[in-house]
Formats: sequence, structure tokens, C-alpha cells
Amino acid sequence: MNEESDHFRFNTGVIGYPLLFVLLIWIVFWIEVRSGINFNDFGVYPRTVVGLRGIIFSPFIHSDLTHLWHNTLPLMILSAALFFFYQNNAWKVLFVGVFLTGFLTWLLGRPANHIGASGVIYMLFGFLFFKGIIAKHFRLIALSFIVVFIYGSMVMYVLPIDPKISWEGHLSGIISGAILGFFVKRGVVKKQLYTWESEDYNPEEDEFLRHFDEHGNFIENIEQEDAEESVEIIYEYKTRTEGDNKPPTADVE
Repeated sequence: MNEESDHFRFNTGVIGYPLLFVLLIWIVFWIEVRSGINFNDFGVYPRTVVGLRGIIFSPFIHSDLTHLWHNTLPLMILSAALFFFYQNNAWKVLFVGVFLTGFLTWLLGRPANHIGASGVIYMLFGFLFFKGIIAKHFRLIALSFIVVFIYGSMVMYVLPIDPKISWEGHLSGIISGAILGFFVKRGVVKKQLYTWESEDYNPEEDEFLRHFDEHGNFIENIEQEDAEESVEIIYEYKTRTEGDNKPPTADVE
């Protein structure tokens, strides 16, 4: 229980950092609208040197308000889950995941500016799902199923079903999250082991197994039988002497 409390503890960063990410992308969009400047050229442009800058800048750039709004809630929720359930690895997953997603998009993408935080969202989705299954901890497995239940429909957008959507960025995010899910191991809460799963477990000392004989028959009152065999009762009688009105006594040892 102490190990779980060390891993699953709430702090201001669980909400604060996701709010900061969302605030930054909204500020960038506000600057675009107010100044009339289009930052789309700072997106990932595949297989060009100048396009590499999009690995850093593209998650903060969005084409319109609808695009921005669709990315806001998933980014907020999934990054908050990352910072709560994987506090020891959250920053590592975020930085490496953003870089790997952007780089794979740069390798696989069509000749166009790939912008938006959706690649990061798919990376978070992939990591939270695959890491929970691999870790085999009941809380992390539950998180995996919750993520799939809420955002499982996103998976269809890793396919080229809409030319306006960067399915390459989505696919790169899923792949990046899965890779991190398999390789990030240190600092993740371990699966809870039952008593009989520990290395120093001795079945002969197990109180429950002692209720079964060598043929598998259940012995109901084994503790009482052992107690009766180990108790020894000794009686000592003292006879009444003349002038002694006290009755004889018996001592039990």
C-alpha cells in the first residue's frame, strides 16, 4: 500500500502542467488571430531540413478554432492521467514522445505542413494503453480500458480516410506511445504479488495449506487438534488438616 501511495499521489502538477500546455496552444492561436500571422509554415514538412523545426513547434499550431477545440480536451485529460499514474516518467514520456512522434511524421508524412497537437494526443493514448497492459497492475490496466472506452474511436484516424487530416501524425503518435510503453520500465509501479507468488514462499508454513493432508482432504479443526495435543494438565490435591476449615484445592498447571 505504501508503494502505491508513492506512485499514485495527487499534486498540483497533475492539473497544473496540462493546463499550462493547453494555455500555451491557445495563446499561440490567439497571437495568430490578433496579428494575422500564419504559423503553418512552422509545422513538420517531411524530409526537408527546414521541416525538422516542426518537431518542436507543430504541437502548438492549429489551423482553426475547431481544430484547436478538438485537441484541447483530449490533451488535457490524457496528460493529466500521465502525470498522475506515471509521475516518475511523465516528463520523459512527454519529451521523448513529442520528439519521436514529430520525427516519424517527418519520415512518413506527405509533402505538406503537418500541424496540431493530435500527434501528441495519439502518443499519450498509445502509451497509457500499452503501458497499462504491460505493467499488469490493476489500476494501470483499468486506466488502459478507460482510455480505450473514451478515445478508442480515434484509432480509425490512423488510416488515410480524410486528406485534410494528418493520419501520418496520428500513426506516428500511436507507434511512439507503444514504443515508450514497452521500453519505459523504471519508476513504474510493480504488479501486486500474492503471498504464494513471492520467491521466499514456503507452502509448508502456509496456514491455509496446513488444513489439507497429503491426499488433498480438508482438515477442519487442525488448530484445535494441535492445541489439544500440546496442552498438559497436572492436578495436585491437598488434604484438609485438623483445624483447617478451608476445602481442599486443586491447582492446574
